[in-house]
Amino acid sequence: MSIPARLFYSYAHEDEELRKSLENHLAILRRKGVISEWHDRLIFAGAKWSQVIDDHVNRADVILLLISPDFLASDYCHEVEMKRALERHAAGDAVVIPVILRSVDWRGAEFEHLQPLPTDNKPVKSWHDLDEAFTDVARGIRHVIEGRLVKENASPTAVTCSPQFAGS
Repeated sequence: MSIPARLFYSYAHEDEELRKSLENHLAILRRKGVISEWHDRLIFAGAKWSQVIDDHVNRADVILLLISPDFLASDYCHEVEMKRALERHAAGDAVVIPVILRSVDWRGAEFEHLQPLPTDNKPVKSWHDLDEAFTDVARGIRHVIEGRLVKENASPTAVTCSPQFAGS
């Protein structure tokens, strides 16, 4: 079994309920051990919160930027979490996925070159049924993680050699 992909939620606290809904839609991936999730509400009392967040951003395999007007207005989300996430993405150390939660003009933002979720860049809150929107987002995240697992499990000679089976 593979090590779970470490998922980090970067979001504005005003979007907490939407983050929780997304977390619920990813529950099957969590239960199957495909992902482990982390967000700042998991920081223990007495911990140096900025260091804990930095540690988790730096260890994450997949970083979700939960985009909304509040996220873009947050200096901390922008200058600390998003900046570091995009550095790690550019270095190939993590995958950054913008998830457009609420309508906002995000063109010109540092992440605009990344393909966002949901499909067709339609904000989650614009969908008639939020469950359909989050299902679309969850499928997109699953697709990214499955692609990551395929890359990790592929050997450099897999294309030209016969497949190897466990125990052979």
